[in-house]
Amino acid sequence: MLQSLLIANRGEIARRIIRTCRRLGIRTVAVYSDADAQAPFVREADQAVAIGPAPAAESYLVGAKILDAAKQTGAQAIHPGYGFLSENAAFAEAVTAAGLIWVGPPPSSIRAMGLKDAAKKLMADAGVPVTPGYMGDDQSDARLQAEAERIGFPVLIKAVAGGGGKGMRRVDAAQDFAAALASCRREATGAFGDDRVLLETYVTRPRHIEVQVFADSHGNVVHLYERDCSLQRRHQKVIEEAPAPGMSEEVREAVCQAAVRAAQAVNYEGAGTIEFIADAGEGLRADRIWFMEMNTRLQVEHPVTEAITGQDLVEWQLRVASGETLPLAQADIPRRGHSIEARLYAENPHTGFLPSIGRLDHFRLPTSVRIDSAVEEGGVVTPFYDPMIAKLIAYGPTREAAAAELAAACRAVEVYPVKTNAGFLARALADPDFLSGAVETNFIADRLDRLVPPAEPSTAVLQSAANEAVARSGVPTALTGFRLNADPQVRAQLTHEGHKHDIQLMPETRPHDLKVVVSGRDFIVFENGEPYALTLPKTEAGREEAGDGQIESTMPGLIVDVMVTEGQTVAKGAPLVVLEAMKMEHTLTAPFDGVVATVSVKKGDRVAEHVLLVKLEPQEEVA
Repeated sequence: MLQSLLIANRGEIARRIIRTCRRLGIRTVAVYSDADAQAPFVREADQAVAIGPAPAAESYLVGAKILDAAKQTGAQAIHPGYGFLSENAAFAEAVTAAGLIWVGPPPSSIRAMGLKDAAKKLMADAGVPVTPGYMGDDQSDARLQAEAERIGFPVLIKAVAGGGGKGMRRVDAAQDFAAALASCRREATGAFGDDRVLLETYVTRPRHIEVQVFADSHGNVVHLYERDCSLQRRHQKVIEEAPAPGMSEEVREAVCQAAVRAAQAVNYEGAGTIEFIADAGEGLRADRIWFMEMNTRLQVEHPVTEAITGQDLVEWQLRVASGETLPLAQADIPRRGHSIEARLYAENPHTGFLPSIGRLDHFRLPTSVRIDSAVEEGGVVTPFYDPMIAKLIAYGPTREAAAAELAAACRAVEVYPVKTNAGFLARALADPDFLSGAVETNFIADRLDRLVPPAEPSTAVLQSAANEAVARSGVPTALTGFRLNADPQVRAQLTHEGHKHDIQLMPETRPHDLKVVVSGRDFIVFENGEPYALTLPKTEAGREEAGDGQIESTMPGLIVDVMVTEGQTVAKGAPLVVLEAMKMEHTLTAPFDGVVATVSVKKGDRVAEHVLLVKLEPQEEVA
């Protein structure tokens, strides 16, 4: 077994690998960029080495820096995780050339699966079913147009060197083909430096089925069953599960054996995933499931496979890299129950899923399910890396039980002020179509209105915030409808995203059990994974409602200047902070004459929306 391991990655996968290494007694080395200096994985590793600035192109993607760190720390092997350099054949070769062990497949296997057209030809020769289409060398416009008409519309144009949904176009009619082809080629050239394309029949009711395979250096190849990753948004996976709903044993055997043949065809070693596209128009049928591509690494969704098999796939990787045989033969790999994983992203579904960045002032994840988290409370979500901040993984004896447990876990997520997709995930997991097994790649797009309803606080949220507000001293309330010997009516005014809510509280009103977090004059109520920030307006004489002295960021952005210091006296309208957001500068000014009580940011900080920047106190309060 390996004695020491450098992890050429970050976030939750680095922490995941560290956990297994700690259990096996393997010393771990982390590498980190400037943005990750305070990240949990850096602290949890036995040793950590700084490798450069925040942008990945200057740190995590620079192979020479990672090799230098391995040499500096005496690491014996390198685990690439997923993303970054995990499928870079040249880096894998450099690792082995440096006398280190590469925890991954041979570079020849990575290259064999790197180009979609070559990989499909190889798979067809190995007897693996491939999607009907055209993968020829003749790339002339005329030949591609003719082949598209032969295949039949709708047809899919895909960049040969593509990935991540780039260089892909659906074409529904012959007259639209030429323009789509030109657009696809331009995008492929910009993204991959290669304008070659292939054509496939477009599957109108697609499901994304993938099979976990493992191989060792002794010729053994096994599968660990399939996963369904059909719930996607813009070709990015959101919810994954194992096994695939609606998969018969006959179809499972056919697909999993095809995956084994695919791995054997490239002399594979280590963990890999064979991805298939299935036409779900008539359910899952063996003759309607085709090879799509192979990911020559560990997958983000590997925990659902671990849950149903009871195996640690990172341990399997380390044992194979150490030269051992696979821990289990095919007949000995169990499959029991059902597991579902949801990816918790720092993004705002109500703004088109734009990424959300900033400090995690409040960060609570449920303990009822497995959590693979990249961050912790007090950490910062930066704009430099993928916005996935955690994975929630549920396991149950049935699919229904796993879905219910995971939906409940997503509803229990509490994150603020960074926005997340927790509420969106909870609704997707509880959606009747999802529960019926109607999972297709267009599931989210077809149901977006009900999965992302308007972000309005419910009556329960308003009442919970008002209960908390009234319970605190100094809260602006009113007694209305006063009658002798009658209960007074208590009202509280709260504001949510600029909209005022006048909430009436009767004495018999029972407190709601929703979680309320108080932050200054804000009452953050968490309901079903969604945070609602309700604010107490100030109505004191001589001061505007919005001018309570708490100067907050109006949107996520970069602090480009701070013009005041604590203790400084300022006049109404004086510039305090300049925030750069959406490529524009916004100057935040003093709402009244006062004294700077607190400056919470400095030049160069990145902040989320509604983060306190400067606090002013009126001059009369400090006189």
